[in-house]
Amino acid sequence: MSRLRLLTVENTDDPALRDLLDRSVIPDPEVSRRVAEIISDVAKRGAEAATEYGDQLGGGYQRIDDESLNQAVSDLDHRLRAAIETAIESVETYQRSQMPADRTISPTPGVEIARRWTPLRRVGAYAPGGKAAYPSTVIMTVVPAVVAGVREIVLVSPAGPDGAVAPVTLAAARLSGATEVWSMGGAQAVAALAYGTEDLAPVDKIVGPGNHWVTAAKLAVLGKCAIDLPAGPSEVLVIADETSDPTLVAVDLLSQTEHGPDSPAVLVTTDPDLAGRVEVEIERLLPDLERSDILAKALSDHGSAVVVPDIETAVELANHYAPEHVTVLTSDAEVVGGAVTRAGSVYIGEWSPESAGDYATGANHVLPTGGLAASYGPLSVTDFGSWRQVQTLTGEGLENLEETITALSDAEGLTAHGLAAQIRVRKIKDGVE
Repeated sequence: MSRLRLLTVENTDDPALRDLLDRSVIPDPEVSRRVAEIISDVAKRGAEAATEYGDQLGGGYQRIDDESLNQAVSDLDHRLRAAIETAIESVETYQRSQMPADRTISPTPGVEIARRWTPLRRVGAYAPGGKAAYPSTVIMTVVPAVVAGVREIVLVSPAGPDGAVAPVTLAAARLSGATEVWSMGGAQAVAALAYGTEDLAPVDKIVGPGNHWVTAAKLAVLGKCAIDLPAGPSEVLVIADETSDPTLVAVDLLSQTEHGPDSPAVLVTTDPDLAGRVEVEIERLLPDLERSDILAKALSDHGSAVVVPDIETAVELANHYAPEHVTVLTSDAEVVGGAVTRAGSVYIGEWSPESAGDYATGANHVLPTGGLAASYGPLSVTDFGSWRQVQTLTGEGLENLEETITALSDAEGLTAHGLAAQIRVRKIKDGVE
């Protein structure tokens, strides 16, 4: 049985690639309309509306008390707690290496410009939940905020069918450093974070992945508060050649498509025979996987194998596609991986599975999808602060720039701008302090 759609192309302009490349994270208009209604209602009625939507749509609306968080940590088995703590340490180490540094320069005599960074005051982190628990996403969204110096970090995650947030999610939130944890999800959670309620203060920024309802809500509140990026279905593109192990290619495709039935998986190869060998391995591995039904649908609906004439075309296609994940399994993986410039995260060589980045290396797994890796990057410590410019001029500095200021302000018809400089320069020349 062939699950991957087979395409053979000569270049990246081939019309056969149109459907593959044409994807977007923009939600369906009907979803956006309904989300707008939910946000408006929560903004007006606060906790009452958030509670009603939590009851109707699931996810709840309740702050988790400290006792429950501490108990969740106590109840963790040793192996899982050790894994969570190792992941936290790895993420913290990597994020600390990215901490912004203030900088001051003097471009001309008497002019000093400083660039200074300040952590945000309060942020909201969304971790998907409900039918599954994602403690790794808690770590990836909370730890960079802690490293950045954010004082108030609100973690929200929807309750499951039993009406409770998964204990492992609560434990990860406590261990990662979240200062508040709430049981809520969906558009109503995003609305509550953005606008606040009677018992939940609004946040400056919302980060973290979610379904199309969450994505639509994040886009809708942009302007009221900041967001990290709009996120669509998780995706992977594997670059392979005749030297690639078909089992590794297959398992890398499978490991990403198990996120959901709408997750794209793309194999790009120079070897026409590899696709068939990968299909054989997929069929061998699939039955034993817990989410085999989801995997089968994702591969049938969104799986592709693209045969290209050479590695250069493979890299060009990867950069056009600009996916969330790129795995390079070619003979010269480091060279090929270095040429991939538009991807959320790149995994080079057969010992670098995507799952290592998802859980353990310290790299962030909150990544741009749907082609947005062309303009967005991974979530990082720098997303949890803001830059400001600080400018100091001496009298000499202003005199040197007066002509530039007045000439440009006159050209734009903004003469008060020029006057602000001229009055000061006259004061300098008159010797008035």
